[in-house]
Amino acid sequence: MSELVTKALVRDVELPYGAGTMALITLDNGEDHTKPNTFGEQGLLSLNEALDAIAARADLAAVGVTGKPFIFAVGADLKGVEQITTREDALRIARLGHAVFRRLGESPVPTFAFVNGAAMGGGLEIALHCSYRTVSAGVPAVALPECFLGLVPGWGGTQLLPRLIGPEKALTLIVENPLSQNRMIKGPEAYALGIADAMFEPADFLEESMRWAARVVNGDVTVERAAHDGDWTSAVDRARTLVDMRLRGAAPAPYRALDLVALAHTATRDEGFAAEDEALADLLMGPELRAGLYAFDLVQRRAKKPAGVPETEPRKITKVGVVGAGLMASQFALLFARRLEVPVVLTDLDQERLDKGVGAAHAEIDRLLAKGRIKGDKANQLKALMTGSLTKDAFADADFVIEAVFEDLKVKQQVFAEVEAVVTDDCVLATNTSSLSVTEMAAGLRHPERVVGFHFFNPVAVMPLLEIVRGARTGDPALATAFAVGRKLGKSCVLVKDAPAFVVNRLLTRFMGEVVAAVDEGTPIETADHALDPLGLPMTPFTLLQLVGPAVGLHVAETLHAAFPGRFGVSENLARLVAAGKPGVYGADFTIDPEARAIFDGGTDPSTAERVRERTLQALAEEIRLMLEEGVVADARDIDLCMILGAGWPFHLGGITPYLKRMEGLLLPA
Repeated sequence: MSELVTKALVRDVELPYGAGTMALITLDNGEDHTKPNTFGEQGLLSLNEALDAIAARADLAAVGVTGKPFIFAVGADLKGVEQITTREDALRIARLGHAVFRRLGESPVPTFAFVNGAAMGGGLEIALHCSYRTVSAGVPAVALPECFLGLVPGWGGTQLLPRLIGPEKALTLIVENPLSQNRMIKGPEAYALGIADAMFEPADFLEESMRWAARVVNGDVTVERAAHDGDWTSAVDRARTLVDMRLRGAAPAPYRALDLVALAHTATRDEGFAAEDEALADLLMGPELRAGLYAFDLVQRRAKKPAGVPETEPRKITKVGVVGAGLMASQFALLFARRLEVPVVLTDLDQERLDKGVGAAHAEIDRLLAKGRIKGDKANQLKALMTGSLTKDAFADADFVIEAVFEDLKVKQQVFAEVEAVVTDDCVLATNTSSLSVTEMAAGLRHPERVVGFHFFNPVAVMPLLEIVRGARTGDPALATAFAVGRKLGKSCVLVKDAPAFVVNRLLTRFMGEVVAAVDEGTPIETADHALDPLGLPMTPFTLLQLVGPAVGLHVAETLHAAFPGRFGVSENLARLVAAGKPGVYGADFTIDPEARAIFDGGTDPSTAERVRERTLQALAEEIRLMLEEGVVADARDIDLCMILGAGWPFHLGGITPYLKRMEGLLLPA
């Protein structure tokens, strides 16, 4: 695959205040912002040639680096990874990046990075090599996402960032954020952390940056930076504990990053960069990177162009109704109000419950205001958009109504019948059911074609997946509207068939059922719960059960048992746990609750951790194969995407289907 070369375009700029001439390098691949600047071998060589020409001059007071509109640079060209076939190739690319970038940090004249747009991975590392950095207040993404993909920041990031802002803050960007759904920070956060020395507004960012740079060159501005000689060992140890909790040793990249940050405390520049080269060479040839790139491609491409979206024009949404006022309903209200900026009305039969639901949404707005995430005017606007009503008549002019009531088919059927009596004929009715039939829910309505499944994951504001369910009679207008709304809500939408529990909950229930069955048979809770630790899943099965609640887990198991009794069991011990009112098997101190242990005692056929892991993976492989045969999704990539975004399936394993295919005999090609 040919490289889209990011060129280093150089022009002279006369700095104000008589500060002299700056050679300003603009990174530009010749495309618009939808194809950001990246660095393959040719891009690195282009920057190196520009620096050669600059180094030959004696008339320059400074060197600057900036990006094309909206983009600074987003790192290495990952499309080129497939062309790296030997460790020697990988080591050569690692060393080339260092050889070029470090010239900015070892220049005889001051160097300035003017971060005008997204700066990720190698893009941020270019900036770190410079003597000084400014950042635009409008920059949407600053990050070192390499550990998310199975790499480390290998062109200076692990050495320069901790020396600049301290190891604890640096480890947040290098390790913690990538392992937290690849969290990015924005320009103001980068400035607050000390990554940038100055921040300016987008409208005149480059001009103000030049003025600031001129004052630095003239000596009118002195940038003071704190020394970071504190307890690096404690910072690295704390981060290592976090990585162990998240991955339990399953993926090498974050651990290599921790070692490199620890090294940065005492290593020379040459030693640190050489260690990054070796780590990058090892990881570029490792299986985790290839798996991570497959997962990354799904999230970046298929999630943005989901299969099965009708070409029908979606309905314009001017008002949203939410049936219910519980925790999920208040999360819906806030999300719809923030993203769609239209009136959202919640309904409930109880005034106290209604006030509590609206109040919870308003309280979250206050928290966002206190954190500086929104301004006062926006907070007041959002609060005004979210109101409550004791009657469903408030939905009369709504275009989209979503229910968030108890997970019972008859209750939901009654709710939709009551809503249909007051809304217009083309109002879309959405259900957030996690396992019930959308087709049956709509069966008694005058317009069943308006009903669509709209399955969020909790917490609503954080989890990126939205399973959009087409019932047997769901029409194209309702489906098109659901996809359009989902996109505006910032969710990655996947079309799924109206099958029991859809995708994520069906697979998680099968997964959980095998683990619980092993405990029922006599396997110690600890053994079964940690049997899948080698995969590096985001949480253990019983921790997940604690999070969703045993009652919810039992209900979904019962639903799937009714549909597929041969594969989904209902644990009598789990039912007893629910009857006892236990929140799970763990107590408040995260040790096994003795009463919960007693409930599960009695089995006489214990398994080893290896056997529990094997039976669980075999069950998942069987279930995925059946789902593909049933046409629950368009193809296996959608199952992979659902599990990555809805269940936290690790990037370092790639999608669940290629992972199971790598486990010989577990899954035949679809």
